[in-house]
Amino acid sequence: MNKADLIDSVSLAANLSKADATRAVDAIFDGIVRALKSDQVVTIVGFGAFKKTLRKARIGRNPRTKEPINIPASNTGSFRAGKGLKDALN
Repeated sequence: MNKADLIDSVSLAANLSKADATRAVDAIFDGIVRALKSDQVVTIVGFGAFKKTLRKARIGRNPRTKEPINIPASNTGSFRAGKGLKDALN
């Protein structure tokens, strides 16, 4: 499922126009990103939690030349499934 499919699903489930569903989905994603940028954990009870994690700097390898390269530290998002989601999938 991609973003367009998600918007269609929200539109049908909530009886919204596609434009309203698009704004709703975008607002949810924007809210999650804003919270993660300010180092907050976004917890949706029964679904899961999003949090910002730090990837440490490391040495990688250029696949063409096999030369070592430095990969700098960076922030990334992570998701941990909640009990409700795990139970629904199993």
